[in-house]
Amino acid sequence: MRPSAEWTTEFYVDERGTSPVERFLDSLDKKTRARFRWSMEQLRLRNVHAREPLVRHLEGDLWELREESSTNIYRIVYFFFTGRRIIFLHGFQKKTQHAPRREVEIARQRYHDFVAREGRRQ
Repeated sequence: MRPSAEWTTEFYVDERGTSPVERFLDSLDKKTRARFRWSMEQLRLRNVHAREPLVRHLEGDLWELREESSTNIYRIVYFFFTGRRIIFLHGFQKKTQHAPRREVEIARQRYHDFVAREGRRQ
């Protein structure tokens, strides 16, 4: 089977079968949610070639998709996985200049959980 040349996006799903990022997106106003959906599609198209202001490297394999709406700043943490997959791990409202350590740790835990369930990362 030949691998697809297209990149795909996926939401991390926890052990209860829910997607924290989809719940985060559902909590946003309609305009912000639409802007995030557009940004997610831009990331899918640009993938590893995406740059600021759309995305920013956080640490290790973790990146953040950036969005602003009115006076609020939002982020979705993601990583690239084998098979041209972009996995969205965690979404949050940013209130400080740097990504809060707690938010990065949540994303890091979900990253490790995903990789452990999906298999070896390349």
